[in-house]
Amino acid sequence: MILKDRIKKLRKELDLTQQEFADKLGVSRNNIASYETGKSNLGDTAISLICTKFNVNEEWLRDGTGEMFIKQSPDEQIATFIGGLLKDEEDSFKRRLISGLCELDDDGWRILEQFIDSIQKKKG
Repeated sequence: MILKDRIKKLRKELDLTQQEFADKLGVSRNNIASYETGKSNLGDTAISLICTKFNVNEEWLRDGTGEMFIKQSPDEQIATFIGGLLKDEEDSFKRRLISGLCELDDDGWRILEQFIDSIQKKKG
């Protein structure tokens, strides 16, 4: 498999259209189409951006060696998730929720835990 095929495979694995993939990278859809057809080559900057944005193993992207994604610890997954929420969302419910959680004291955490437990019991 060559680089253009790995780009397309990655995009499909992420379940993104070319436009969605392009939007997340801040490039045009035509750039992604050109990469996937082999009309344009990915430079080091584009490769680095893709690896950083999607947690992709650079060796896999460049030459197909190893796993597609870099394994993260649970704490790293949480940090990546929250960082993405705070970076991509200006004034959204997700951002306000994370901000509100930061303000909770011990009593607030206890009340929130009871609330979540009650929701889970209703589902179960």
